[in-house]
Amino acid sequence: MTTRRTLGAGMAVAALALLAGCVSLSPAPLPAPVGLAELMERPAERALFEGIRAYDDGQYAQAETALRKALAAGLRSGRDQASAHKLLGFITCTSERLAECEAAFRAARAADPGFQLSRPEAGHPTWGPVYRKVVP
Repeated sequence: MTTRRTLGAGMAVAALALLAGCVSLSPAPLPAPVGLAELMERPAERALFEGIRAYDDGQYAQAETALRKALAAGLRSGRDQASAHKLLGFITCTSERLAECEAAFRAARAADPGFQLSRPEAGHPTWGPVYRKVVP
């Protein structure tokens, strides 16, 4: 019986040694970073860029169209989706479409669970109360 235990223990040690040889200790290579030129080749990301630019220029109707196009085209990043929804929330709140504004902030949080407005954004008199109601 002692021989069987010793043999069994020896086989277990040998098996573990073989398995340990299969484990790679070097980290997997990181994927190559994506450049802006590559992103601009993607329709969704290009539409997001255009939507942000139009929003910053005060062209809210154009921004809304581009942002909705970006979301429909399938933005890959949850943070990008949240950014598009956030700006749509701002646009719809300021045009008194409060149900759409609430939905936009909910969608932003769903796309990126860490989504938050900055302190000045959250304190805005138009969309701040809607945001605080939706995203506690």
